[in-house]
Amino acid sequence: MSSEKAEAGTGKPPMRDALVAAAFQLFLERGYEQTTVDDIVALAGVGRRSFFRYFPSKEDVVFPDHERCLADMTDFLADGSDDDEPVGRVCDAARLVLRMYAENPTFSVQRYRLTQQVPGLRAYELSVVWRYERALAAYLRRRFAACRDGTLQADVIAAAVVAAHNNALRSWLRSDGQGEASAAVDRALAYVQSAFGGVPVPPAMEQPEDVVVVVSRRGAPLWRVVQEIETTLGRG
Repeated sequence: MSSEKAEAGTGKPPMRDALVAAAFQLFLERGYEQTTVDDIVALAGVGRRSFFRYFPSKEDVVFPDHERCLADMTDFLADGSDDDEPVGRVCDAARLVLRMYAENPTFSVQRYRLTQQVPGLRAYELSVVWRYERALAAYLRRRFAACRDGTLQADVIAAAVVAAHNNALRSWLRSDGQGEASAAVDRALAYVQSAFGGVPVPPAMEQPEDVVVVVSRRGAPLWRVVQEIETTLGRG
């Protein structure tokens, strides 16, 4: 039985959640830079090994759910079919990130404020956002593989989806999580779909057939003409 299951049976929060709660309590009281991993584990009542079992670094405790969310997004895109409209599919994938933030508005707002204060956390957050964008782009590259400039199209649309999603999300976070975040994100993503969505994905482009012109002297035997053609095509 895992330690988290055992803790669930006692009514205590799982150790991972306890570490996140302790970390943010200290970040709010002392500041991020002034809080150490030793401070966090002392407040949570666990050892350092327990902390690093769940979080590779102090930065990771600020973003505890992004790995799970990225995995959910990747699975969601992989489970789609070729009948799905690709831009709509990646917009729906972006809504999974919104759902993660909306599940705990208080925590999400606290994290947003913290990342605005700590340059290192802003840089870390940008790396997380880049991974989401790459996941969307990888899906679109596959869907647009037969299109001219398919890679360019995929990368531009993925960047637009992330930009639209983040613009609405941050507006919601700046309002201290007031109102429905989904309404703002839906409105932002509608711009992306109006610009890029609804265009049929073309089938693979047919390659033009080879045209071979052979100059042969009049009266040459047919086998010689065929031999010259095969040699020209590299089949001889």
